[in-house]
Amino acid sequence: MTLALGLLVVCRTTSAQLVEEVPFITTPDNVTLALLQLAGVGPRDHVLDLGSGDGRIVITAARRFGARGTGVEIVPDLVERSNASARAAGVAERVRFLEQDLFKTDLSAATVVTMYLLPEVNLQLRPALLRLAPGTRIVSHDWDLGDWLPDETLTVDAPDKKIGREKFSRLHRWVVPANADGLWCGPGGERLRVVQRYQLLQAQWRVGLREWVLQGRLDGVLLRLLGSEAGPLAGRVEGDRLSLGRGSAPGVALRRSAAADCPAAAR
Repeated sequence: MTLALGLLVVCRTTSAQLVEEVPFITTPDNVTLALLQLAGVGPRDHVLDLGSGDGRIVITAARRFGARGTGVEIVPDLVERSNASARAAGVAERVRFLEQDLFKTDLSAATVVTMYLLPEVNLQLRPALLRLAPGTRIVSHDWDLGDWLPDETLTVDAPDKKIGREKFSRLHRWVVPANADGLWCGPGGERLRVVQRYQLLQAQWRVGLREWVLQGRLDGVLLRLLGSEAGPLAGRVEGDRLSLGRGSAPGVALRRSAAADCPAAAR
């Protein structure tokens, strides 16, 4: 994985174009391992490394964790080196390396996205990352995603780090949240109104004549709300359907609504 340093020129014509000169700076091996562990990489994952450098992230994901992977790199020599390393590691059938612009890369196959890019680049990628399937994990070395706060941050000693005076790395993890924003209606007149900002939620939950103000968060499609005296509410968001309940009790099945309010329960 490489760090995008140096010249960043943004030319605003009909669309913004980002031109990068990227020196090759390796991620230390212990940081590579910690990054993949933080993402929870396993055999069912497809790891997409944006700015893959010498390919070590993708190759390690395949060799140590049994994952498949793709590395995207704009420097031809590094792509050739990565493919040679994959063959030497015996994982060439599980990984591939593409010479292409990361902004033109289809991210949709990824279950894990890894990045070591500058903050400006991360922010330009953020809209595309948020469009990924809920539950997709994103991990970034050192740099964050602006006001989309990470779900977890880990600090790792990095005595071999080649840039900066700090000999440690900050690793950030996000889980792409489902879309829970809006009004949800239940068959018995239940109403859940959600205001969502990334993975964080504010909600109003109404059952009959009673109403509660709740706060919570999403972990992919899994939802958790706090603030009801009856205890925490947990649920699952799947497209335009949302289930919501307490503990092992049967949940309420809600549907997304474009109306101004939910219809009252039939009497």
